[in-house]
Amino acid sequence: MFLSPMRMFLFTCLIFLMAGPQAETVMIEGLRVWAAPDSTRVVFDVSAPVKYKVFSLESPDRMVIDIKQARLKKRPVQPGAGDHYLRQVRVAARNGQDLRVVLDLKQAAIHESFQLEPNPYYGHRLVIDLHGGKAGATPAKPAGRPARPRDVIIAIDAGHGGEDPGAIGPGGTYEKDVVLQISKTLARAINRERGMRAVLIREGDYYMSLRKRIVSARRHKADLFLSIHADAFPNRKVQGASVYTLSRRGASSEAARWLAERENAADLVGGVSLDDKDDVLASVLLDLSQTASLEASIDVADRVLKGLQRVGKVHKKRVQSAGFAVLKSPDIPSILIETAFISNPSEEKKLLSHKHRGNLAGAIVAGLRGYFRDFAPPGALLAARRHTIARGETLSAIARRYRVSPSALKAYNALRGDRIQAGQTISIPASGT
Repeated sequence: MFLSPMRMFLFTCLIFLMAGPQAETVMIEGLRVWAAPDSTRVVFDVSAPVKYKVFSLESPDRMVIDIKQARLKKRPVQPGAGDHYLRQVRVAARNGQDLRVVLDLKQAAIHESFQLEPNPYYGHRLVIDLHGGKAGATPAKPAGRPARPRDVIIAIDAGHGGEDPGAIGPGGTYEKDVVLQISKTLARAINRERGMRAVLIREGDYYMSLRKRIVSARRHKADLFLSIHADAFPNRKVQGASVYTLSRRGASSEAARWLAERENAADLVGGVSLDDKDDVLASVLLDLSQTASLEASIDVADRVLKGLQRVGKVHKKRVQSAGFAVLKSPDIPSILIETAFISNPSEEKKLLSHKHRGNLAGAIVAGLRGYFRDFAPPGALLAARRHTIARGETLSAIARRYRVSPSALKAYNALRGDRIQAGQTISIPASGT
């Protein structure tokens, strides 16, 4: 039967309407799992944005993700034994065209989900973050005896991590990997120093938000925050280390954010809560804290930069300033160290060298040693006076000399009795302790 062009057009439209719209299937290229100490991130690499729903179930605890019009190309990556939240990942088809992913959990968790646009390293992504509730307050130390001198605490933050690789060297080296190795080397070097203790903000290959890194440093009661990076530039000949502190403009914008959020943030500035202060008093307290932190940051940055100059080239001979979000803690002196240009083939090779990473750590520690020798915080072991006991000296005589009580002297040094030995070194508490 011959159909005229008009009838052919109408016939085609009828077939299309009967068939209905056909949604294109989204391909899930892979599923990646990043386990952090206090959270787990599950990332779906998808060919296009997806329609999805996430809900939790109990007995046993599990998280369910239903993704519309989707198909998984290969088996999902299973979590490692050290994952605190995720036990296993199960996948099954649903309704003949959708996909159901079940995350079997080791413990109850809350979730956050969102989609990310493509970037230079990845395409479209669906992200599911699993984490627990707010951690409990740190228990107070029992009263009744003087606190012993403490170590200064240095928070070391290895930049990037997880699905954020940072810069990539010409040989394929990821910034996130090499700065983590530098950070671990630096932590070991710091822990060999008397009166210093290092804490790693990122201990493995996982993502942490910039704000979370600051919160972690504050939770550890850090006296100093070091952010470790490896720079990159289109011109591969550019090389050398740099050290940054927060710019004044960055400090001003951060102050405005803190003041705007202080009622909900419960953040502390110098041990004083801002949430019950009027705008003027809160602004003054914040400005005083920021000014002190910035001055301390510039001092320690200058000393670290001088140390780096002794082990290699520096890109800038003076400390630089910028509005890096990770440096914006108003009550913790913070610096960012660009250890080298990973985009430079020669420097990329150096960063992969265990010996060079050790030299970098030694240079940084030299700067820290000089700074805390001059500006150790009150109560720190490095700030405590030291006395080497001479032959015939007694605790009571030493106590009179330094104008402290014998009981305070014993408590400060964890001495059980009055017996001391010549050549023994003890710490002297501040007067009135």
